[in-house]
Amino acid sequence: MESTTPRPVCAKEALDLLNCAADSDFDREKCVRFLEALRSCIQEKKVKKFSLAEQNHAEEDQISKGKQ
Repeated sequence: MESTTPRPVCAKEALDLLNCAADSDFDREKCVRFLEALRSCIQEKKVKKFSLAEQNHAEEDQISKGKQ
């Protein structure tokens, strides 16, 4: 049986918006559509707050390694 990591709520919508904003060929109208999709997902799933938990753990590991 394969073990799968659960996908964070609204992950696709959040990544679409972030990638749109980072795109060198920035398209404001396209990004607004992604923002609206993310907002809709947030309201539908009743999201209260986002967190980058995996990134935070990686940063903590780097800090603790630097102190050694």
